[in-house]
Amino acid sequence: MFTADAIIDTVQTGKKTFVNTFVTNEATKEAMIKFIDAQADYTKRAAKVGTDTVTTLTSEVVKSVQEAAKFDWIKASQDMLAVFAPKTAKAK
Repeated sequence: MFTADAIIDTVQTGKKTFVNTFVTNEATKEAMIKFIDAQADYTKRAAKVGTDTVTTLTSEVVKSVQEAAKFDWIKASQDMLAVFAPKTAKAK
């Protein structure tokens, strides 16, 4: 199943591998790894909030559609036609 965390971890692991392979200064390497870990943490939290928001919005839309489906559209249109029905002119 698709999860944002798995993709985020894959990208961040690639970054760490690159840093560990090509950065030779240990202090620089440590700082970059800490930064990559911070990016991963932030990105995972942002993805979770986004997913939770979409889930809540979807749930509310479904509730609204279900309520709209309960409405008697035929009766409403008949009532509307009765209100706006043309008046017939009286013959002279």
